[in-house]
Amino acid sequence: MTVRYAAVLITGASSGIGAALAVACAAPGGALHLGGRNVARLDAVADACRALGAVVSAPAVDVRDAAATQAWIEAAGRLDLVVANAGIGGGIDDGVPEPADQVRAILAANLDGALNVALPALATMLRQPPAADGVRGRIAVVASMAAFMPSPAAPSYCASKAALDAWTVATATPARAHGVRLTSVCPGYVRTPMTVNNRFPMPGLMDAERAAGIILRGIAAGRMRVAFPWWMAAATRLFGALPPRLSGALLATQPGKAGLPRDG
Repeated sequence: MTVRYAAVLITGASSGIGAALAVACAAPGGALHLGGRNVARLDAVADACRALGAVVSAPAVDVRDAAATQAWIEAAGRLDLVVANAGIGGGIDDGVPEPADQVRAILAANLDGALNVALPALATMLRQPPAADGVRGRIAVVASMAAFMPSPAAPSYCASKAALDAWTVATATPARAHGVRLTSVCPGYVRTPMTVNNRFPMPGLMDAERAAGIILRGIAAGRMRVAFPWWMAAATRLFGALPPRLSGALLATQPGKAGLPRDG
């Protein structure tokens, strides 16, 4: 059964998983607060959600700006579901250490940016009265299966997602005691702009719409972690348990991930 939320806030809603979640959550009379940096794509997603009957606000939001993001969340009023989804991908493909500016850019967007959403959302929900089911609100933080297996081809991306997963799962227990449900979302390969240029096999690749359905069902069930597909989650955990020198050597034989775009 599909769970409908009266008020939902999603970052990174202009494409990929964020856009698919927005459309899946759109319902007549429901409020959607959608954030993203690409205004044209965000407007297109907002229009699609309005066509389904949702009341949508879709400002340009950069989650790296902590003060602006907090102000946006606090101005939204009561929120039943917040999804911290915005993030960037990047890696290395030449066997040299990841450039310092790329390390900082990825951690700023993926780790700090996600916490800039999750922390004020948690504070807001703790002040909200509980609904009929006793839940004050739900927060989903989109990590990745990369959290389970540090890859030499994407050091900062893996690190950012590992930190997000650990923080979310660890915080979920005390938050639950106060009526807020936290879920770490760890997808495998999803067909999005972030994966379109990958030059290596992507087992279990799925459409964003299917991923959104799995995520929403896991959130509704109150799961602390939603990792899918299950068989890939099991495999990456086993691989991540190998001695680092062995797992690193095996992963180093695979094609790398493109780095972030650079000026000049």
